Amino acid sequence: MSFFHLVLVAIIQGITEFLPVSSSGHLILLPILLEIPDQGQVIDVAAHVGTLFAVILYFRTDVALAFRGLPAMLMGRLNEPGAKLCFLLAVATVPVVICGLLLKLSGIDDAMRNITVIGWTMLLFGIVLYFADQKGETAKTQENWSLRDAIIMGLWQAVALIPGTSRSGATITGARFLGYDRQDGAKLAMLMSIPTIIASGTLSAIELAATADASVAADGAVVAVFSFGTALLALSLMMRLLRSTSFTPYVIYRVALGCVLLWIAYT
Repeated sequence: MSFFHLVLVAIIQGITEFLPVSSSGHLILLPILLEIPDQGQVIDVAAHVGTLFAVILYFRTDVALAFRGLPAMLMGRLNEPGAKLCFLLAVATVPVVICGLLLKLSGIDDAMRNITVIGWTMLLFGIVLYFADQKGETAKTQENWSLRDAIIMGLWQAVALIPGTSRSGATITGARFLGYDRQDGAKLAMLMSIPTIIASGTLSAIELAATADASVAADGAVVAVFSFGTALLALSLMMRLLRSTSFTPYVIYRVALGCVLLWIAYT
């Protein structure tokens, strides 16, 4: 792969991973629309590793709290803040892990990687996000996160396995329906991405370890570095904008892109 192609993949992944516009959908569309070779799973995994480190760094206080609470969680002391956060993040990850394995084993995940599916999910889930954002209350904050809410948001995250849905978009939609304010809803969605990316990245890395070579590893390192920087910038910008703006700009982008993709797919 050329250096330009690697950087392009990294930038797209970095910008779209945490914005509610679907990073996987954009990565699938990239080779289709530009008529270039697919970057492959190794590069996709590397891009996700970069964004993983970005979200860990940005929310390092909460990540440290959950990490320190791990021993207490294992001993059942869920009344401690760190243990509770660690437990709820684990619970919220279960649905996406189970559904992801089922889709992979059945081969359905590959069948859904096309413009028609991405076009419809971009459009429909963009509208759902708008409805949730406009109608949802803002009474809850991170401190109100409960087992029930973690399960529901986890199910929303599992729905995002459909390309074009957006993992962050789906979980933010779930949070807004549950009554969380925009900033804390987005924060919980971002924290939920950490164990999810670790789980999917580990599985993919194990599958690809036997076939990867030094040149591919070098390409992956380039992508990881650029996706890290881009993701950190995009995440910081979004969290700042949520203090004064809604998710409507992202909805407009999703609806417009969805319409364009459906026009391409059906013509």
